[in-house]
Amino acid sequence: MKIILTRPDYHTHLITPPLNLGYLSSYLKKAGHEVRIIDGLNLSLSNNELARRSAGADLVGIYALSDFYPQVKNLTQKLRKNNLRVVLGGPHASCLPEATLRDTGADFVIIGEGEETLLELADTLKNSASVTGIRGLATLGGNITKREFIADLDTLPFPDWRQIDPRKCKKAPHGAVVKNFPVAPVITSRGCPFACKFCASPNLWARKIRFRSAENVVDEIEYLIHDFGVKEIHFEDDNLTLKKEHIERICNLILKKKIKISWATPNGVRADTLDSGLVRLMKKSGCYFLVFGIESGSQKILDNIRKETDLAAIERAAGIARSEGIITQGFFIFGLPGETEATIKETINFAKRIPLDRAQFLLLDVLPGSQLWSELHGEEIADWSRRSYQQVTWVPPTISRQALEDAPSRAFRSFFFRPRQFFGVVRFIKPGQIAFIIRRLLDFGILSAKK
Repeated sequence: MKIILTRPDYHTHLITPPLNLGYLSSYLKKAGHEVRIIDGLNLSLSNNELARRSAGADLVGIYALSDFYPQVKNLTQKLRKNNLRVVLGGPHASCLPEATLRDTGADFVIIGEGEETLLELADTLKNSASVTGIRGLATLGGNITKREFIADLDTLPFPDWRQIDPRKCKKAPHGAVVKNFPVAPVITSRGCPFACKFCASPNLWARKIRFRSAENVVDEIEYLIHDFGVKEIHFEDDNLTLKKEHIERICNLILKKKIKISWATPNGVRADTLDSGLVRLMKKSGCYFLVFGIESGSQKILDNIRKETDLAAIERAAGIARSEGIITQGFFIFGLPGETEATIKETINFAKRIPLDRAQFLLLDVLPGSQLWSELHGEEIADWSRRSYQQVTWVPPTISRQALEDAPSRAFRSFFFRPRQFFGVVRFIKPGQIAFIIRRLLDFGILSAKK
């Protein structure tokens, strides 16, 4: 089977090697299929060009996030017009399979973890057999049977790094500015056991988490260093530090093998999983940048969204990281249930009070698959043309729309217009990043006239 895996181009200031497509490609190739990854985002390709380059494929797989769903829909329709079979995967398609099939005209949707389901689909199509009964596969009018998660993540081959070469990726990494290029994303686990109401993970991963072995992870890091000249690793796990023994083994193995690498956690870690000894070990093994998923400076709002942590633990973790000389950043979301003008002030003041070097202030996106999507009837308020986390999806009854819209730019300005925070970011900016940095500043209203 000739298979194309792709993602469309869309407006973003974040471009990293597509790990998901890399994993799918290596899994399919190991089974004997011919796979080509065409990264429309990194290559800045139009959907017309993606459709042209997909000619002759037996199957085209498209990654679908709500953030660029209109582009996915448009590309799917162009491919179907050319009589190509299309399968969609990713969070959006997984959480809204029937609606996605109806809306896009795609042939198939893969729900959840894709490797085994996509391989079974490819093998079935190759043999001209019926796809009925493939677990994890949705078709219009068909019954959906969920597939069990892959039990041993070490059985998966490394992503197809030859086709998602980090050296060829644009300098728009997760976290905006980094210490060293080239940067490669790595995941050491899949899943999350928590039930935050704004997140789709409980739906996608059934509140389960699985870990790769430290040996498997570090082997991949060595491969990236030796074969691709990678100088920095970004661990993109949802919960890298949840299991203390897991991250300790990784750090100790890096040290044992005397691997020289800088690394960061731009996807965030839970502050309440850290202690001084662990952070010291992480720093020693190359960690220089930790991000915390804080969400709000109001304990009441944290309780509303079932964050299952407290502000004191967050402040303590940020202090530990600062004392060890690690750069810190906090993720914050405005517009969560219970948000008021007073809680916005609390969040800004909290972000400035605790030892954070950087901060990211976003607007709530009511994501398909999240508990908030169900509670707020997400299908009635969804607007896929809206920029994810940058434009208002839903306005809590406790605040005005204008106050909510103004919150991110107000917070960014208040936080970064301080010498330590401003120059702490500027010193990391590399040539080739300026356009993406400016886009980022514009997207979040930092360069706008808002006050």
